Amino acid sequence: MHLLHLAAVLPAAPACAAAAVADLSGHRYPREEADRLGVPRRWIPLLGALLGAGSLGLLLGLAVPAVGTAASAGLVLYFLGALAAHLRVGDLRLGPWALFFTASVAAFAAYLP
Repeated sequence: MHLLHLAAVLPAAPACAAAAVADLSGHRYPREEADRLGVPRRWIPLLGALLGAGSLGLLLGLAVPAVGTAASAGLVLYFLGALAAHLRVGDLRLGPWALFFTASVAAFAAYLP
């Protein structure tokens, strides 16, 4: 395994896992963000499950690269959807989004042949 590959995947997986835990545990931050962005609260558990699956997929991809490629591509699409939600309501506070998106893109690039 190439060191740059690990350097891209290992930060992205726990970051997405932490966000998934926040979504699935009922933490107030995801609820406040959903309210601010006009995302129905009932979507939060589904969004958390998607983040959790992406995180697990990134780690499983260390053994099965095709799974990592699919997971990282899914996370890139997830965060593009998040960007759309922010822009739809005119929210330009994109710092956290940029970190997650960059980590997801880096992981995706690491899984490409």
